[in-house]
Amino acid sequence: MSLSFRQLRYFVATAEQGQISYAAAQLSISQSAVTTAIKELEKSIGVALFTRMPQGMELTAAGRQFLSYAYEILAKVDEATHLNYVSSDIEGDLTVAATYTVIGYFLPLHIERMRRLYPKLRIQLYEVNRESIEEGLLVNRYDISVLLTSNILNTALTTETLLRSIRRLWVAAQHPLLKHVGVGLQEIAEEPYIMLTVDEAAYSSLKYWSTTPYQPRVMLRTSSIEAVRSMVANNLGVAILSDMVHRPWSLEGRRIETINIKDPVPPMDVGLAWRANTDFTPAMHAFRRYFQQAFGLPGTNA
Repeated sequence: MSLSFRQLRYFVATAEQGQISYAAAQLSISQSAVTTAIKELEKSIGVALFTRMPQGMELTAAGRQFLSYAYEILAKVDEATHLNYVSSDIEGDLTVAATYTVIGYFLPLHIERMRRLYPKLRIQLYEVNRESIEEGLLVNRYDISVLLTSNILNTALTTETLLRSIRRLWVAAQHPLLKHVGVGLQEIAEEPYIMLTVDEAAYSSLKYWSTTPYQPRVMLRTSSIEAVRSMVANNLGVAILSDMVHRPWSLEGRRIETINIKDPVPPMDVGLAWRANTDFTPAMHAFRRYFQQAFGLPGTNA
């Protein structure tokens, strides 16, 4: 069996996007290239990975299992291309605070990598809300934090954004809005809306809704992303959330599609924060430089 990195990337893109056309656009290649790669992959492993449906591509049971392996392989390849880190001899204790969304959908992979890169670095993690992080950084309870930098309000803190995760509309498979390439907040306001509240998500969403004459028809407010996922997948409402927390399947195995939003909706910024004018310890330097290199940021002195 011969697999290629290209085939895995195209397969993952198609699984996440649900349509070959969307995957091709994301990868900036032709649809035929994606189709050919998937057919080659299915032939190599001897099973069908997708069921071809009128509305798009649905993963088979084997496809879902293979997707988890593909994610792992691509993560290892990505890790292998970011080996130019500071010395693994760095040691010491580091207290890191992170918010719920960051802990659940962003940080674990990077902590695992750092644990292997810096075996002598002891990282103590705390999951707390943004207000507690700001206060904790200022009184030196935490050395550094990983959180939604777009929510930081305190000017006594320094932030460094690592990634900007686009917010899109989540809808159930075969939802009528999928007929459109993009939708506006006016159309979204006509749908029952599932409002996520964790990590100030409701506050963030109301900031962009408030600039329009429209308001979401909220049928449920919940702190559970899985609840949002299930409600949307079961066609009980729609939601606007970032790509970072999107998964194409609910716990019931029903598909969740995404649609681009035509009106201005800011991305979710994820990054680091620390007390301004802090004297960085070697452990803090290692932590920051890891993320700078992982996300292709220029290295600077703290």
